[in-house]
Amino acid sequence: MLALVFLDELLAMAAFGVWGWQASPRWLLVWLLPLLAMAAWFFFASPKAAYGGPVVRPVVKVLVFGLASAALWAAGRPGWAVGLLIFSVVVNGLALLPGVRALTAES
Repeated sequence: MLALVFLDELLAMAAFGVWGWQASPRWLLVWLLPLLAMAAWFFFASPKAAYGGPVVRPVVKVLVFGLASAALWAAGRPGWAVGLLIFSVVVNGLALLPGVRALTAES
């Protein structure tokens, strides 16, 4: 389950790169947007985030995955956008189950 959560995070970063490739200046946005998303995740949404909290963490997660889906939609990939959004909701919802949360508390 935790591997699927990590895959979801990687897919979100890739989605920002896809949109950056479609936008201008391509050379800047293709790597800058994923880096900004990674920084937001690192500081606010990761399990050991310095500035995450019970309110901030879920809000940033919704923003990152929602914006990643919107980025795919804007890049002309609506099917992939809907797929990413559904996958994100399901995987992150399952990750909230008590048995899975216990796994993250142990590590």
